[in-house]
Amino acid sequence: MTVRVVLAAGGTGGHLFPAEALARALARHGAEPVLVTDPRTAGFAQPVPGMAVHRLPLQPMRGGVVGRIRGGIGLCAGTLAARGLLRRLAPDAVVGFGGYPSVPTVFAARNLGRPILLHEQNAVLGKANRMLAGRATRIATSFPRVRLLDAGLAGKVVETGNPVRPAITEIGRRPYAPPAADGPIEMLVMGGSQGARVFATRLPEALALLPEGLRDRLRLTQQARPDDVALVRETYARAGIPATVERFFDDVPERLGRAHLVVSRSGASTVAEIAAAGRPALLVPYPHAADDHQTDNARHLADAGAAWLAPEGETDAAGLAALLGRALGDPAALAAAAARALALGRPDAADRLADAVLALVSDRRPMEHAA
Repeated sequence: MTVRVVLAAGGTGGHLFPAEALARALARHGAEPVLVTDPRTAGFAQPVPGMAVHRLPLQPMRGGVVGRIRGGIGLCAGTLAARGLLRRLAPDAVVGFGGYPSVPTVFAARNLGRPILLHEQNAVLGKANRMLAGRATRIATSFPRVRLLDAGLAGKVVETGNPVRPAITEIGRRPYAPPAADGPIEMLVMGGSQGARVFATRLPEALALLPEGLRDRLRLTQQARPDDVALVRETYARAGIPATVERFFDDVPERLGRAHLVVSRSGASTVAEIAAAGRPALLVPYPHAADDHQTDNARHLADAGAAWLAPEGETDAAGLAALLGRALGDPAALAAAAARALALGRPDAADRLADAVLALVSDRRPMEHAA
């Protein structure tokens, strides 16, 4: 009998991309993945042909008393809708990826007695997963240590890593080549899904402060917010730094494969991709991320010598220039950081996560037959 697994995810790519990777891994194992999400993910079904997608009428709990009341009503309505949907689907297991769209489906799964696995992408347990952790059968983590995860739940935890795209894992199979002496230095700057203002202002100023011999070798590729693209291009042109600046790149794996150094925020998917690709990085965590989780993500790489950490509030342009100058001017240090990043990567995370889900199903089915 085919195993059916409901994946509850939505909101952002950080939740949806791991769900997509798990869906593909489950399909390879002969299981049937089904996505339960919210209305904002209309384009998500395309990458996984044949996967059914169900959208629940959900909305987040936003600030203010009225917003919380509306969110609470929406949560109750969503849970009722999810309960009816799960009764029809009769899944063998439910996987929640965090974010508010996963909450009603996991609530409903617990009410119906279905095994539940939660996946946490960050090094800090997210608000939704904190709410749901006590109801979960298993909790899959992306990092060896996860802040705000109750120590009493340690018996439920399995470390799987955070799934990344196959094109990223392919990069990690190729040796990292540091920049040759006096040769060009390829730098890739990624600012998260919406770009990052600090990379449009402080970073160009820092690069302009580099010694001329180092600055002249730079070949820059940078993602910028739409409003910043023209400004960033002009700034680099004045500094004499060849730069390709766009709001979006559809060939990030190719550019990541060429990069000698990545400068980036430290969201969960970004950190997982940098590690799986085996690329050294300078990480500037988004300072307003919930529970400062991006700093925890970045420290996982920095503490292992795989990246340099530059807190936005503590690093001005001169400090950033000093960090970049030391890294870019030391090919051996770049190569060592690349090797340490690769050692932290989990290219098999999707299959490990699928194995954890299917183990839940295997554990449950004998009990059902016995009953």
